[in-house]
Amino acid sequence: MAVTLGDSADPADGAGVPSVTAGRPVVSVRGETIVEVEPEIVTLLVELNARAGGRRELAEALSLRNEECLALVRSYADAVEKIQTSRLSVAPEPRSSRPEMIWVYRGCIRTRLTVRDFSVLGELVSRLAGLELATVEGPWWQLRPDSAVYRQARMAAAHEAVTRAKEYAEAVGGQLTGLLELADVGLSIEGRAPALRGVAAGRAGNRPAPPDDEPHAINLEPQKQIVHAAVQARFVMPGMSLGATVGGASRRHLYRRPAQP
Repeated sequence: MAVTLGDSADPADGAGVPSVTAGRPVVSVRGETIVEVEPEIVTLLVELNARAGGRRELAEALSLRNEECLALVRSYADAVEKIQTSRLSVAPEPRSSRPEMIWVYRGCIRTRLTVRDFSVLGELVSRLAGLELATVEGPWWQLRPDSAVYRQARMAAAHEAVTRAKEYAEAVGGQLTGLLELADVGLSIEGRAPALRGVAAGRAGNRPAPPDDEPHAINLEPQKQIVHAAVQARFVMPGMSLGATVGGASRRHLYRRPAQP
């Protein structure tokens, strides 16, 4: 907290308008808050690979594996919020001894999944990992871009700034009379390791049950999302004399002599 005095010698600003802070104390504070919540969505990255002796064979292999992957994901209905293809790659792999001759073609296709229902996540990951030449990366736990948690954090930080400013003003025997500035320092988000507790595998809609030979569901723990919000605020107080407060009533109260017998 900082308390400064306005320039009483020059009561006007550059435009000739009287300064709001002329001769009046200004209280500058910083309000902060930390909100810890559960994630709202989780992202997975699935990569399907294939190799073939020709371009056509490679395209067919990639197409079949991609359709198998998409059919599996779509069987989870609304539990999967978004399905987005993020990369497609097809490239020749020449012989090491004779670069001008093509030995084989290699390709991959990547799909980004956004899952909203965490109860099916472990089972979904296990089944995706069981696909031929498939790689699953993640999970990346997140809040939605328009999550109400961000607004709650900003509001809490602003309230904290007001509360702190009022407390400082009361400590010196004053009170706030107006707001000069409120600046958003910004939001930051970080994850915290979750507690060890099980995530049950569930079933969404009428999708078919996995075969008995498929891997069991993997227990995945949602990672806590920590939102930090901070603001800087400046408030104005009426002119006051600290001597009247500290040297007057308060001092007489603290050093009052005992009554004579």
